[in-house]
Amino acid sequence: MAKLNVEIVTPERRVAQLTADEVVAPASEGLYGVLPGHSAFLGVLAAGPLTVRTASQTEAWFVAGGFFEVAEDTVRVLADHAEPLASLDVEGASARLREAEQRYAALGPGDPGLPAAAAAVQRERSRLYTARQRR
Repeated sequence: MAKLNVEIVTPERRVAQLTADEVVAPASEGLYGVLPGHSAFLGVLAAGPLTVRTASQTEAWFVAGGFFEVAEDTVRVLADHAEPLASLDVEGASARLREAEQRYAALGPGDPGLPAAAAAVQRERSRLYTARQRR
């Protein structure tokens, strides 16, 4: 059976390079499932769990923002941020969400930093949701 070549990269480093049977990526339109032979496309990553499955194991990361590309049985994930799902904890994610919400609340309605602060709150909500799901 054909396999997918998967590469997960952030601006800082290559996070993983592996072979898989299936990839499920969080996208702005919902979850995208990719199997070998999938048609080529480019998608926008949303904050959430990125899952890579083989017949014998599943590996997962929390990703936040970026793009993913599928072409010729290769999946390239170009994430703004990626961390192993196993490293997420509910307490840490809750603290990060509180901090993001406080920064957002401190901004005025016309503040130019408002969109970035709102995006940070959404990202941290997704991180907390993902941390709770892995329990």
